[in-house]
Amino acid sequence: MSFKKIDLSQLCFDPFTKIGKEWMLLTAGSKEKFNTMTASWGQMGVLWNKNVLTCYIRPNRYTYGFVEENEYFTASFFKEEYRKALSFCGAHSGRDCDKVKETGLTPTEMGSGMSFEEADMVFVCRKLYSYDLKEEGFLTDDGIPEQFFGPQPYHRAYIAEITAAYVKE
Repeated sequence: MSFKKIDLSQLCFDPFTKIGKEWMLLTAGSKEKFNTMTASWGQMGVLWNKNVLTCYIRPNRYTYGFVEENEYFTASFFKEEYRKALSFCGAHSGRDCDKVKETGLTPTEMGSGMSFEEADMVFVCRKLYSYDLKEEGFLTDDGIPEQFFGPQPYHRAYIAEITAAYVKE
């Protein structure tokens, strides 16, 4: 199956389910060298008159360096049958293993980024802005820092323009 480029206004889906429950793979780099990671935190909307996706990556993740070094990354969404592959990509580092080999996913160039043939929807994203989450930024005292960070570093947020959207034909 191949991908068809579509206008974002043609899409109708629940981002809470797509991101929070089905997850996405964030992928950055070139055909020669890239990495991917599973993400279940993010937002989609309109900012600065642009359609944007915001994602969050800890600086100790291997994918972080790839996103930092590249102008573009992709956010790829999959059907439930690929849950095991996404779980693997979230639990293992590309520093220590070949995620493509381990999961059986097939890399493919997608616009200005890399994705996977098995995805059913892909957004190509161009970084616009980034900022670091910090403990002192929390406005409530309901335990979020302790629950989600502990000794782990806080995430960097990336606000990125969705420059292209692809769906399976």
